[in-house]
Amino acid sequence: MRIFSTALLALMVAFQANADTSPNKSNTVTVSGALEFSNVDPSSSGYIFTKLQVIETLFDVDSSGNLLPGLALEATPNKDLTQWTITLRDGVHFQDGSLMDAYAVVNSLNIALSKYGSLGKVPVISIQAQGKHQVVVELSEAYKSLPAVLANYSNVILSRAAYDEDGNVVSLIGTGPFQLFELAPPHKATVKKFDGYWGKKAHIEYVTYLTGHRGESRVLQATSGQADIALQLPPASIMRLKMNPQTDVHSYSLPRTLVLKLNNAHPFMNSVEARQALSLAIDRKGIASAVLGTPSSATAQLLPSSMGDWYLESFANPQSDVQKAKAMLKELGWSENSQGMFERDGKLFELTLITYADRPELTNVATALQAQWKKLGVKLNVNITNSSSIPAGHQDGSLEVALMARNYGVIVDPLVVLSNDFSEQGGDWGAMNWSNQEFNQLIKQLNQTLDAADYREKAQRAATILATELPVIPVSAYTEEVSVNKRLKGFRFDPFGRNFYLSDLEF
Repeated sequence: MRIFSTALLALMVAFQANADTSPNKSNTVTVSGALEFSNVDPSSSGYIFTKLQVIETLFDVDSSGNLLPGLALEATPNKDLTQWTITLRDGVHFQDGSLMDAYAVVNSLNIALSKYGSLGKVPVISIQAQGKHQVVVELSEAYKSLPAVLANYSNVILSRAAYDEDGNVVSLIGTGPFQLFELAPPHKATVKKFDGYWGKKAHIEYVTYLTGHRGESRVLQATSGQADIALQLPPASIMRLKMNPQTDVHSYSLPRTLVLKLNNAHPFMNSVEARQALSLAIDRKGIASAVLGTPSSATAQLLPSSMGDWYLESFANPQSDVQKAKAMLKELGWSENSQGMFERDGKLFELTLITYADRPELTNVATALQAQWKKLGVKLNVNITNSSSIPAGHQDGSLEVALMARNYGVIVDPLVVLSNDFSEQGGDWGAMNWSNQEFNQLIKQLNQTLDAADYREKAQRAATILATELPVIPVSAYTEEVSVNKRLKGFRFDPFGRNFYLSDLEF
């Protein structure tokens, strides 16, 4: 049972009592998505409330991944990137009427720093106000990606009244064009237009977000008109939606990749050649077309072409060659038995893959991989479990192979995620028992440069190491299918998953 604070409930009642009208079909946009939310704390559920434009960050991100001014106008580093001075936008008010100033920003950032989130991984010494309109962040080492981290949902800026004396969020009081109206975790949230917004005012009076776990449920909501916008739709349903006269269907590329996380210390996968053989046996184009329904999504690298500094043209056309993969394994001492399966030293080449059903495509791809690696001569057992089993298996060392969807755009600068996923210690959602000295040095150097040409050169080399050594094996890029009811105009899609752009919508 989830318990919400008296202050939060009082705030919701106050919003509803002050509403001129109640939500209805004529004044409400309904969005259906797969993501749940458990509370109003940005460190755990901020991804929903930034999308709903209730809360905002110091910096914004455009659809190409470029940083834009948000609640801050600029961030200026010193020469060695160990101190950043952030200049705030003037005249911004929170939804409780209080002024956003440096003291409110410092309060929010220090609370975010104390919680589990992206800011806690930055080498911060202190965050302090410098007058009412500037914030100074001191770091223990150079860190070029600080503005990108400050654009993450966990680092939103809230009114001081949003927190209790222990730093817990008791009322979601942000600066966005919508304010919280009604909350029913984990499946429903309704927001109302905030007329005191500092920027472009919203046209729509209310927006309701509904969680629908099953893709087919979201399809039904779209075809029936219950949902004006339906997200993360299964490819098999797209043709039906396209035939619906009330909906338009859009397809968008995401900075999210379907990858195989490997235990690189496993005796069957502890050589680069073994991992390359497993990768070479994957028919990515077949999976993209037959399983995912998106033929262009096949990829042999982690990051999409939209992240150009990290994208490798030489790996742009993934190939499959089972016979070459077999030859590589034979070079490693493996031989085929009478059933065509590889053995070495009396042991069958057998692995167990775990994945989770939260994303239905994962189980289908796991089945396809099982069949493809059988053609190679590798027995792959598939275990459908919870997503939490992946970090747990990483920590206790029991994981062999995991199929997962990794969002490399959760921080707009991929350097942040890659630094964590492929650190010397590895990452729960990244490498396991793999470290490369040259890669580690490149990551350190990338965090210390603002020179665009130097950054690209080093990023290309780092990406080449990942694509060659394969501590994780990329399988497919992600494409999201979205249905939009034709009664709406002004729809935009954010590939970085930060914003539904609800304030742009009109009937």
